[in-house]
Amino acid sequence: MSDIIQLLPDSVANQIAAGEVVQRPSSAVKELIENSIDAGAEKIQLIVKDAGKSLIQVIDDGCGMTVTDARMCFERHATSKIRKADDLFAIRTMGFRGEAMASIAAIAQVELKTRRHEDELGTLIHIEGSEIIKQEPVSCTAGTSTCIKNLFYNTPARRNFLKGNPVELRHIIDEFQRIALAHPEVYFTFHHDGNELFHLPKASLKQRIVHLLGNAYNQRLVPLEEDTSIIVVKGFIGKPEFARKTRGEQFFFVNKRFIKDPYLNHAVLAAYEELLPDDSYPLYVLFIDIDPSKIDINVHPTKTEIKYQDEKALYAIIRSAVKRSLGQYNITPTLDFDQETGFSSMITQQAPEEIVQPQISFNPDFNPFESDKKPERNTSAYFRPFGEDQRDVNKNWGSLYDIVDQARDKQQQTILDIEESENAQIKKEGRHFFQLHNRLIISPIKSGFMLIDQQAAHERILYERFIIQLENHQGASQQSLFPQTVTLSAADFELVKELLPDIQALGFQIREFGKNTVVVEGIPADISTNVSEVEMLEHLIEGFKNNLTLLRLDKRDNLARTLARNAALKAGTHLSQEEMNNLIDQLFACERPNSSLTGKPVIIKYSIEELLQKFDK
Repeated sequence: MSDIIQLLPDSVANQIAAGEVVQRPSSAVKELIENSIDAGAEKIQLIVKDAGKSLIQVIDDGCGMTVTDARMCFERHATSKIRKADDLFAIRTMGFRGEAMASIAAIAQVELKTRRHEDELGTLIHIEGSEIIKQEPVSCTAGTSTCIKNLFYNTPARRNFLKGNPVELRHIIDEFQRIALAHPEVYFTFHHDGNELFHLPKASLKQRIVHLLGNAYNQRLVPLEEDTSIIVVKGFIGKPEFARKTRGEQFFFVNKRFIKDPYLNHAVLAAYEELLPDDSYPLYVLFIDIDPSKIDINVHPTKTEIKYQDEKALYAIIRSAVKRSLGQYNITPTLDFDQETGFSSMITQQAPEEIVQPQISFNPDFNPFESDKKPERNTSAYFRPFGEDQRDVNKNWGSLYDIVDQARDKQQQTILDIEESENAQIKKEGRHFFQLHNRLIISPIKSGFMLIDQQAAHERILYERFIIQLENHQGASQQSLFPQTVTLSAADFELVKELLPDIQALGFQIREFGKNTVVVEGIPADISTNVSEVEMLEHLIEGFKNNLTLLRLDKRDNLARTLARNAALKAGTHLSQEEMNNLIDQLFACERPNSSLTGKPVIIKYSIEELLQKFDK
């Protein structure tokens, strides 16, 4: 029998590796920008077309490469970051595996231009499918420009699995934001299809957060800093009242590398215990500086997972640091006596012998109760001066009781009229409902009674109504008296642009208004809510993203579900007989009246037999 095990060609091995390293355009963006960071760049430009499917270009002013290095960087396991195995435990650079450039070159058309600052000429390399097409000297600026065209051009199956441009662009924005947050000392720009999405000059960490997430975050951040012998933790956490329904604004960086760690995330959430509802998540941007020898980052090709020598110590330190910062935020600020000048200004600087005692003159015969001039009579019986005829006052007190009695009688008559009207309505319809703790509706039926969850019922009614509106594009809109301007993050703005036709079909009137800004001119007429147009749109976006992450719903189904959850009446809302009657009528007109949006029952029935069994001894 002949041998069957063979060594794969490099081109095939690179394509296999690319499946782990480059999963979508955002993966390529991440690898290229991290290479620029490792090259010491102070300015990095990202240019993207067609959400990265047609073009991804990263231009930096880093150290550049020699001719040999430019050619070598496309080989597998070729890296400048490590030399021996021990170096894996002293890594502070972003890259080190030596797989990214080889993987990208295997599945795209890549053009590399690079020049060191001390060289006069640079190097141009054109590579397609791991095959060198061209290599020649070129005149170019110092640094490196890497251009990736037609990603996955030779792996059509992988290209077909890519999502639409708005989804892929949001992934690119997420990766860009993470790197930009980790390196506020670097100047970043980001252009997509000729439009500038981000312009981030060098700044402090807080300024970088505000530039990325929006000006509103300037008042939402609480500083955090903890220096221990194990780790140093710095950054910002969000005030509890600004927590959101999604985890999108939570960032952990270990030695400036973005990581995903549910264990450390739990430490932060534990510090917010009793400050947030169970379904809310706080903002945090936390940087952990730790000895590289105490961690292992060579766990996954994407390098977003890390193993620690002492996880419990990290958990305790982070939880304690967050709780301390929250405590400092809640404490009333102490007085700064160096800045308080009001008290010191009251202390005289004169010598004691120069101080003159103040003189006060007064008339010892003055009697305020004796006056020749009588005060003018006040025509109001309730504002008479003290000392006037007491009989008039008593008479007016009597008239006051008469007024109160008349008001009480009128109020009681009004209540009787309302009750009589409601009873007539109920008697006419033959139905009577009761509300239990403003949460459940009790309705007698022939076999017993039924309990209806009023919030779940209203969510089901609105959901089916919104689904029909999305299908028919017939959502009625209520014009806002004063249109509201909403500034969003870049990712949320792109999401709104993607959803705009469906949002408008629901009855929202929204239009773009400049960079990352929209104007809300109308809301669905079916919605009766106490929140503003701005909050309604923000809740819609947050709920949509949350459902997208957890449930992976269809776009329209997600929108209808999210808006129904936000607009439905909440538990604790008092309902009149007429409102309960209308709610139940609309519920039983639904296609699935007994199924809530979470799949739980809306209606529970109890028979007389079940109730009587409770009284059996």
